[in-house]
Amino acid sequence: MLKSKTFLKKTRAGGVMKIVREHYLRDDIGCGAPGCAACGGAHEGPALEPQPQDPASSLCPQPHYLLPDTNVLLHQIDVLEDPAIRNVIVLQTVLQEVRNRSAPVYKRIRDVTNNQEKHFYTFTNEHHRETYVEQEQGENANDRNDRAIRVAAKWYNEHLKKMSADNHLQVIFITNDRKNKEKAVEEGIPAFTCEEYVKSLTANPELIDRLACLSEEVNEIESGKIIFSEHLPLSKLQQGIKSGTYLQGTFRASRENYLEATVWIHGDNEENKEIILQGLKHLNRAVHEDTVAVELLPKSQWVAPSSVVLQDEGQNEEDVEKEEERERMLKTAVSEKMLKPTGRVVGIIKRNWRPYCGMLSKSDIKESRRHLFTPADKRIPRIRIETRQASTLEGRRIIVAIDGWPRNSRYPNGHFVRNLGDVGEKETETEVLLLEHDVPHQPFSQAVLSFLPKMPWSITEKDMKNREDLRHLCICSVDPPGCTDIDDALHCRELENGNLEVGVHIADVSHFIRPGNALDQESARRGTTVYLCEKRIDMVPELLSSNLCSLKCDVDRLAFSCIWEMNHNAEILKTKFTKSVINSKASLTYAEAQLRIDSANMNDDITTSLRGLNKLAKILKKRRIEKGALTLSSPEVRFHMDSETHDPIDLQTKELRETNSMVEEFMLLANISVAKKIHEEFSEHALLRKHPAPPPSNYEILVKAARSRNLEIKTDTAKSLAESLDRAESPTFPYLNTLLRILATRCMMQAVYFCSGMDNDFHHYGLASPIYTHFTSPIRRYADVIVHRLLAVAVGADCTYPELTDKHKLADICKNLNFRHKMAQYAQRASVAFHTQLFFKSKGIVSEEAYILFVRKNAIVVLIPKYGLEGTVFFEEKDKPNPRLIYDDEIPSLKIEDTVFHVFDKVKVKIMLDSSNLQHQKIRMSLVEPQIPGISIPTDTSNTDLNGPEKKKIKLGK
Repeated sequence: MLKSKTFLKKTRAGGVMKIVREHYLRDDIGCGAPGCAACGGAHEGPALEPQPQDPASSLCPQPHYLLPDTNVLLHQIDVLEDPAIRNVIVLQTVLQEVRNRSAPVYKRIRDVTNNQEKHFYTFTNEHHRETYVEQEQGENANDRNDRAIRVAAKWYNEHLKKMSADNHLQVIFITNDRKNKEKAVEEGIPAFTCEEYVKSLTANPELIDRLACLSEEVNEIESGKIIFSEHLPLSKLQQGIKSGTYLQGTFRASRENYLEATVWIHGDNEENKEIILQGLKHLNRAVHEDTVAVELLPKSQWVAPSSVVLQDEGQNEEDVEKEEERERMLKTAVSEKMLKPTGRVVGIIKRNWRPYCGMLSKSDIKESRRHLFTPADKRIPRIRIETRQASTLEGRRIIVAIDGWPRNSRYPNGHFVRNLGDVGEKETETEVLLLEHDVPHQPFSQAVLSFLPKMPWSITEKDMKNREDLRHLCICSVDPPGCTDIDDALHCRELENGNLEVGVHIADVSHFIRPGNALDQESARRGTTVYLCEKRIDMVPELLSSNLCSLKCDVDRLAFSCIWEMNHNAEILKTKFTKSVINSKASLTYAEAQLRIDSANMNDDITTSLRGLNKLAKILKKRRIEKGALTLSSPEVRFHMDSETHDPIDLQTKELRETNSMVEEFMLLANISVAKKIHEEFSEHALLRKHPAPPPSNYEILVKAARSRNLEIKTDTAKSLAESLDRAESPTFPYLNTLLRILATRCMMQAVYFCSGMDNDFHHYGLASPIYTHFTSPIRRYADVIVHRLLAVAVGADCTYPELTDKHKLADICKNLNFRHKMAQYAQRASVAFHTQLFFKSKGIVSEEAYILFVRKNAIVVLIPKYGLEGTVFFEEKDKPNPRLIYDDEIPSLKIEDTVFHVFDKVKVKIMLDSSNLQHQKIRMSLVEPQIPGISIPTDTSNTDLNGPEKKKIKLGK
């Protein structure tokens, strides 16, 4: 049966277009119950159980299926995901509404539906002749959808009666909408709220904790007075933004001060790019990363960013007067030029809540079910939850979701989602850091894995189309030890005309990942492989990353090759890009390759090839540096693990060899060559990578630090910076140059991916290159997969597809990639920090030499070269007389009593693990030398127990 659906759609130009769609109704859509005589049991995908083994419910004792409405799916997804809930009918109407309103919840529902053990069945009620409903005149879309859901629920109950005479199967309608529930009951449909149903499951009391508390009025603190002003409705906010009364931006909470935040304004308003907010009332219930509307306060009320560090320690959430007293502390007398545009939040445009990891702060009131949850991320407010499991959850990492934030509550309301495990356990802490940095790390779904090639796999004649056979070449790979995802290999040989042929061969990942399928979508979502200290979260399934795409030796592999003809002075005469088949002759580590190059007795083909590559790489590097490329330094740390416990037993900074540099030079060259080619071919749609030049103010700290050592650092161009860093040496202090380069790294901007048609500044500052992209690591970076696709079309090895030339879609991809790369970087640092804590936990207290990187008003930031470890030594402690501190920002220096500390001074520090705060265990550093009475710690404090009763509370400074 054919019906037509008409609806209006707004065009990009602002006009209105009438769209008429054909809508087919069918008789052959199955109900999902196996063995149903009425519809022949026809169904697709996972089905319901014939006799549901549901948890015992005191409200509905007979076997039943559940049919939730849209709001239950949106808000109670944590309940629905619980293993106790099975046999759920998900209507097409509901699924479409969820898809329009929340992409993350929609994905979670799809995952649950694909889980065979859960028995969730998607029923296409909109195409079933007996359950389709037309929108009536005067009925809004929402009421029509509610009616469609009730019609489907009623149809199901009548339909199931036909299954067999003695069948007592029911469909229970779950809704939190009072009116919808009343109408359903009137129509004879068994209906309950989610809370009523969950509380009736006597065998699963823990499920109650996972209920989202939705009604803000009910959950307001009974005695609580109004703290916050009301949020304006969206329509008023949009009008206000249009007229310029309000500004729209992203709310960024401060890590160091819970009463302060900034809002980064969207759009081109350069004058007020960043607005400061101070005080609870002005923050007005916004949470980190929410999109908010702010009102600018009059200039007389502008404030300066506070240098006070305030952590929210309050267990008494009603003590608002104390908050006001703390707010007064923030307002210190400052000069007018330090005042910043200041505002207040008037409404929330889009909440950006996610599940938060942290710990329960158990209530002091015995038998209380209400507790505060303290998130691990200091930028997130505490969350009030109700749980009966408080004693079990103490000392554990848990996940909590926010449900709402009433006007008369000091904290938002939320609910318990799940228990991750004990604090300090390696698996738990790894899970926490992955969740907190939003790293997708669930196993790949069956849908994704279904697009992998079937094993055993071999190269077919079809694969050889548009490909060159390079298996005869003496190609080899050079990587860190233990590397299994080898995505690049090299070769160098002399040509008959006396020139050299150099090839960079990159795994042809795009051959296996076709645009738009589930494997491609998942790789795009992950964006990058994340390397933790002892774990790798792959971007693509292991079959590709460690096997079929990995360019291991002595096996045929598909590659994308960039081949140059060069003279002996490393000048490029010709460039060729081709898809290829290679057979690597050796997989070497950097050390093995270095041994071959240096060995007088080795002259085989591989060694000759490596020597040729190394010689050319040195010329390329010299030329790059002459152009102004920077050689910066960062202390990278390696852990040596105990083979049985996998705990770190030794920690050292990474050693770099000539061969590291050799591989790097050719990867850079390939990336630049490919960037030029794809931009030539796709001037508007090339995916490129740029590194913006830092603003001059970024360099202040570096220039001042060098000046304090009578050295001059010029920062007007990358070339002058590189040259002055090369000259900045001290014969009496060889480590000074490394410290200056580490400091220079801190001045840099972040490199980012962008679409060439959406930007006109392509320059890569750090590499001194006018154009750059990423081509050489497609196993672990999705950007490279897109670049491979562009290059394949450019050289006629593959055909184009519409999304490849949609610059808006490419810009969205770049936005996600930049976010994923940044989060991967933070997750890697967090992993190093956690393993460093484990290392010092087993090592006890250690004294080491350190260099000062920065001086602060009440602290020094030091770097310990032996461990590549950075930390802060504070000079103000709670309950101790504060020393005389004089801070000079110009030199920069910090005078403590009679001792002056300058940047790069050598000191001796004591390193220990401070476990006094379970949630935030940290490495603590104290000064040993130079000796300052009352400040420095004597060297024989090996018996200090920071976990015992004498533990010290440290006051943090900015």
